Amino acid sequence: MLMQNSYKQGFSMSEQSQTITLAKKCVTPVYRWLPGLLLTGVLTALAIYIGDIPWFSSMGLGALTLAILFGIIVGNTFYPVAKPYSDEGVKFAKHYLLRAGIILYGFRLTFQQIADVGATGLIIDAIMLASTFLIAMWIGRKYFGLDEQTVILIGAGSSICGAAAVMATEPVVKAQASQVAVAVSTVVIFGTIGIFLYPWFYHLNAFAGWLPFTEETFGIFSGSTIHEVAQVVAVGHSISPEAENAAVISKMIRVMMLAPFLIILSTYLSKKKSKANNGAQTTEKNPITIPWFAVFFILMAGFNSLNLIPAPIVSYIVTIDTILLAMAMVALGLTTHISAIRQAGVKPLLLALLLFFWLTLGGAMINIFIQTVLMS
Repeated sequence: MLMQNSYKQGFSMSEQSQTITLAKKCVTPVYRWLPGLLLTGVLTALAIYIGDIPWFSSMGLGALTLAILFGIIVGNTFYPVAKPYSDEGVKFAKHYLLRAGIILYGFRLTFQQIADVGATGLIIDAIMLASTFLIAMWIGRKYFGLDEQTVILIGAGSSICGAAAVMATEPVVKAQASQVAVAVSTVVIFGTIGIFLYPWFYHLNAFAGWLPFTEETFGIFSGSTIHEVAQVVAVGHSISPEAENAAVISKMIRVMMLAPFLIILSTYLSKKKSKANNGAQTTEKNPITIPWFAVFFILMAGFNSLNLIPAPIVSYIVTIDTILLAMAMVALGLTTHISAIRQAGVKPLLLALLLFFWLTLGGAMINIFIQTVLMS
């Protein structure tokens, strides 16, 4: 009897101990998030403030690009000292705030924008996305021998919407911070080059008459081939309001293709892993992982298309979305080491360079061909 009581008492104390431990696990993370979220918040505020300065915005250096740059600078200088206190919050920002930001990104889009550009812009965007990504996979793996994760991230960033696409693809491929940073760096480099190259080419072509581009069709060409949304805005704005409007709408259609791209990519990777396991004679099942944040992204765009929310509130939501995405970018930068980027070598840059040539030269030919066929 005494032993039973002792056993029950010990069991009860063990249960109490487990309950206390579980309670601590549920409470302490919230406390641990605060330093990291505060750090990412401060750097995000700085990035947004500087990104609103006319010179920086005209260069296409928006809040997201500046956020990851600031994150990398701080991450490789002061952050190691603060890491023991900030790591939990930084991880939270990189994981959860990123997904929330991608979902709210849908409020930047409406299905009416597709109708405004028409079948021409939709077909061009689809061809450019598929061809650019497939070329990245083919050249990156076969000729450069890069790892699959890096190739997929660079291909996604070049073919869809730059850094936002890279960040959205990262959870699907489960890439390391250094691989994500390398992909984002290529977007920044070649997207910035495009800001100067495209307006120069437009005015030169208008003078020489080489290609049959109007302001509107050149805007569609810009939106279907330039990496970042901010870079597209900068290029279109430097040409004309008509070019800017067509460029932004074309780019937004490309952005909307992010969700189906992620679902297709997730299905492909799951099937590939399943085949590899069967080859190794394992019984492990590999269910298809659906990136639900991508599905909610489309749902938000559809809901925004109904125009049920007043424009000022949508504007506030877009601002919140920018803050969330920028905080995720800062968190990525904080966890990125320059040495890891250096170890990646020159091959990722060469791959991104070849994709840039395809986007500009091949993209121009595809734009003219599709526009000629559909308009004839």
